[in-house]
Amino acid sequence: MNRKNTVICAFMLLFVLVATQFLNITQMVKPRIALAEEPQKCVYLTFDDGPSDKVTPKILDVLKEENVKATFFIVGKLAERRKYLIERAFNEGHTVAVHSYSHVYKDIYSSVESLLADIDRCNELIHEVTGEYATVYRFPGGSFGLNQELINAVTAHGMRYVDWNASMRDAEICNATPDDLLKAAVDTPANRDHIVMLAHDTTDKTVTAQALKSVIKYYKNRGYAFEKF
Repeated sequence: MNRKNTVICAFMLLFVLVATQFLNITQMVKPRIALAEEPQKCVYLTFDDGPSDKVTPKILDVLKEENVKATFFIVGKLAERRKYLIERAFNEGHTVAVHSYSHVYKDIYSSVESLLADIDRCNELIHEVTGEYATVYRFPGGSFGLNQELINAVTAHGMRYVDWNASMRDAEICNATPDDLLKAAVDTPANRDHIVMLAHDTTDKTVTAQALKSVIKYYKNRGYAFEKF
């Protein structure tokens, strides 16, 4: 065997030894594979059309007891006489957001200027009570089917608008029982991992307050976290 062939053979032998050692190491140390985490399951409880002296405090009591934060989309003309409830909701860590000042659809949606004026009037009240301006908005009736010009005006105004994909149906079911509202809260979500639940805290929604603890416990027992906007 000449010198050239000897060098080639030695190189091949070295390669085999290194490869064998590498295979032995990989058998002893298994690679860690990073698996993508599943999205966290969460529920955003949202309450529209309040505050009310009769129902809002009961809802706040349940939220405090269950250590859950929520988002209250308020009507300014109602909050003018109930600033203590806005202050309480804010101080207890909830989000106080704009729903409208008047809640009169024909006036609010008559023009971009009317819509923004209504938002600003409600937001000035929130700022007066909390020291902060809200950046979250819910269109009265939701954004579904609204003129795109109105929607664009709200986002250009620096507001994030929030609709919903689930409902306790407390504004739809006549003579509802707490079980009726729990069933709706369980059956209606369109997205099972990211639920934005519509409910109301107006004076006539006493059953909503009664059903709330059961709704929270249902989702807690299934591993959901509760978030606010």
